[in-house]
Amino acid sequence: MTEPNQVLPVPPADLPATLGALRAAGHRHRTVKQELRDNLLARMRAGEDRFPGIVGYDDTVLPEVERALLAGHDMVLLGERGQGKTRLIRSLVALLDEWTPVIAGSVLNEHPMHPLTPASRALAAEAGDDLPVVWLHRSLRYGEKLATPDTSVGDLIGDVDPIRLAQGRTLGDPETIHFGLVPRTNRGIFAVNELPDLAERIQVALLNVLEERDIQVRGYQLRLPLDLLLVASANPEDYTNRGRIITPLKDRFDAEIRTHYPTELELELALIRQEAEPVGEVPEHVLEVLARFARAVRDSPSVDQRSGVSARFAIAAAETVGAAALRRCGLLAARPAAEGARPEAAVARIGDAASVTSTLRGKVEFESGEDGREVEILGHLLRTATDETFRARLAGLDLSGFVALVDDDRVVETGELVSSAELLRQVGTVPGLAKALDRLGLGDAPTPEEAAAGIEFVLEGLHLTRRLGKDVTDAGRTVYGGRG
Repeated sequence: MTEPNQVLPVPPADLPATLGALRAAGHRHRTVKQELRDNLLARMRAGEDRFPGIVGYDDTVLPEVERALLAGHDMVLLGERGQGKTRLIRSLVALLDEWTPVIAGSVLNEHPMHPLTPASRALAAEAGDDLPVVWLHRSLRYGEKLATPDTSVGDLIGDVDPIRLAQGRTLGDPETIHFGLVPRTNRGIFAVNELPDLAERIQVALLNVLEERDIQVRGYQLRLPLDLLLVASANPEDYTNRGRIITPLKDRFDAEIRTHYPTELELELALIRQEAEPVGEVPEHVLEVLARFARAVRDSPSVDQRSGVSARFAIAAAETVGAAALRRCGLLAARPAAEGARPEAAVARIGDAASVTSTLRGKVEFESGEDGREVEILGHLLRTATDETFRARLAGLDLSGFVALVDDDRVVETGELVSSAELLRQVGTVPGLAKALDRLGLGDAPTPEEAAAGIEFVLEGLHLTRRLGKDVTDAGRTVYGGRG
């Protein structure tokens, strides 16, 4: 899709400008589905990435999509929210030719060798080889409609334009029609998001588009053999909750493809890395905690499994902890600093993840019996994810040096407003610290902020494995001490 305010590409100057020049260049007319098939096969043979940016579907969803495209099938993608259905649909645009010829001034993007409307056919007959040709970029060959209950047949298919009637045209004249989104995407890809939300009487208007490839407006029929690929997305539960896809329409979609959430932890992490735009640095071990957290929420019996937990949950979590780190930097900057001290850099710590349990609970649908316990449930799942990451990353490592930090009634204080320098001063030299930081992916020469993030994670993990005690003060500081 063309991004808002993006400057549209300019077609190369050497492209044919008339029908005669187009024929002389050896151009041949292909349908959209033939075009998609040819370009998909070309990418396969060249070993290129067919769907850039799509994570976790290589062995499951994408082969089914490719088979549907090769067969020339219209398709519906079924899956819970946040599974990348819309992103996958939009990625299909990259399989279109970069430039395609259209009759100059055609509302329906008609091919110069294949005019559809009476007006274009008359113009082509009159102009012959001098018929003007313009070139359309593939980003303009994609149409999309979010199905809402107020969507009308006029929005999708078209309606009679009263202004044109007032100009003297008759009701039966095709030139009186203002075409809707579907015919205006002729020779392209049209997507309907959340199709079950479309009123059933409006879904009926798509029946002819999918099968006979013609449209009907206000009681008279236009034989317009539309050339497009129709793709829809839907949540399976919408068949019985908000609405359903009517049976005749389901039958006209040739392929029904089920999407899913990332099946492996590494895929969940890859998706977060690709999509999240945190304002602070989020170390790998914190990202892993958030990925495990999202998967734990998704599998929790306290969460409505029919609704699902969007991949956007983990992405928003990563951005939230990055923002918590940046907030700490802003607050610490207001404090008097020691002479020569460097400003604090925004590096997220495991303690920053606690903020997501309250700010993101609205993204999760809980079972009815869990009212009032949402934050408690998410907090428990976050601690579980932290414990699992701690065991996975630091299993078998001697961490007795960290436990010794709180011998003889000593404590280590950390928390939202504790600077990295302050935390490092409390800890000093700890046996095994370098190995722990290396296991956490912080490298051989971590910054003070990264070292503080690693230390806090180790302390929290030791607490969760019952080797350290923990208390949270009224001032928001976290105090780690001995078990006694």
